[in-house]
Amino acid sequence: SRWGDGQRHREERRRGSETLEPPSGTGVYGPEESQQVVFGDVCPLLTSLIDGYNVCIMAYGQTGCGKSYTMLGPHSKEERIPPWGPHSDLGIMPRAAAELFRLIAENPSRRLQVDLSIVEVYNNNIFDLLAKARGMAASGCRREALTTKDARREVPLLTREPVHSAEDFVALAAGSLRLRAELATLVHARSSRSHLIITATLTRGPAAGGSPADQQAERPPLEGRPASGSRGGASCGRAPAGSPGAQQLKEQVHAKLQLVDLAGSECAGVSGVTGSALRETSFINRSLAALADVLGALSERRGHIPYRNSQLTHFLQDVLGGDAKLLVMLCVSPCRKHVAETLRCLGFGARAKQVQRGQASGGSPAPRKPR
Repeated sequence: SRWGDGQRHREERRRGSETLEPPSGTGVYGPEESQQVVFGDVCPLLTSLIDGYNVCIMAYGQTGCGKSYTMLGPHSKEERIPPWGPHSDLGIMPRAAAELFRLIAENPSRRLQVDLSIVEVYNNNIFDLLAKARGMAASGCRREALTTKDARREVPLLTREPVHSAEDFVALAAGSLRLRAELATLVHARSSRSHLIITATLTRGPAAGGSPADQQAERPPLEGRPASGSRGGASCGRAPAGSPGAQQLKEQVHAKLQLVDLAGSECAGVSGVTGSALRETSFINRSLAALADVLGALSERRGHIPYRNSQLTHFLQDVLGGDAKLLVMLCVSPCRKHVAETLRCLGFGARAKQVQRGQASGGSPAPRKPR
């Protein structure tokens, strides 16, 4: 059956449900449980996002095990995300978009605005897919994550498009996802060759009749920053619709949501890749190892966190450390021949679970202002 077939993934979970035990204290989804049930455990994180926490939801696992299905839902070659509307197999991304805008509509006094950016990390290079979707040459879509003096991560010239509804969110994402690097291998007919990161940045809109000084004073601080960062507000350029890059004017960020569909870990001997595809596999596995190293350093509360060992971890710096909220969806193969990779995946989950949220200094995070 084609990739994205929900019945296929339910059947795979059924066949593999009796062989291995997950890390204690984690949620396990049975073969008959729907995407809606899975999203039920994700949904509370959207409330934390509205409250000012940075949130990251990522899918991790071996290639061909259902990460894109979990994050995006079923798709065919012509249609990467199902049409908007009631759909039992909608993934986390469209459901999160719907919940985000529902929460924003519940309290319009917050004046929250949403900007969307979409990148892929391919061969340890960051590519702006929104810029690429406008026809920009690949060389002009390359971006680089930088660390500011106060230990925050910024990506100069990254395109950010304002979105005003869940439908706009999903449509913009669907257009960019067609440009993601893919390749047919012996394991997967449409193997993702890059890490996909969809970032929704929440900012506060101007108050009606308020002065710029008043607007600046009432904006909340950015929460969930890297542990080594200061507690002051973060600033970043806002790219106007229709053009990449950032304006010189600075704005206060309320919080960020990052939805991450990681490329799958891969054994070249099993997937049968050679040449440039083998090089892609090497970069994928090295970046996943760097992500595991960062989580290990955070769980052991080391003084140095190696974010900059990979463009993937550097880009995700704001949502891996500090008091950000991180949820990892582990997607594993039911096949006995992949048991070593499955155990490695469960070990990654156990490491992520050991990460304690909060500042590296051990102090309590500054209390949030009532909103």
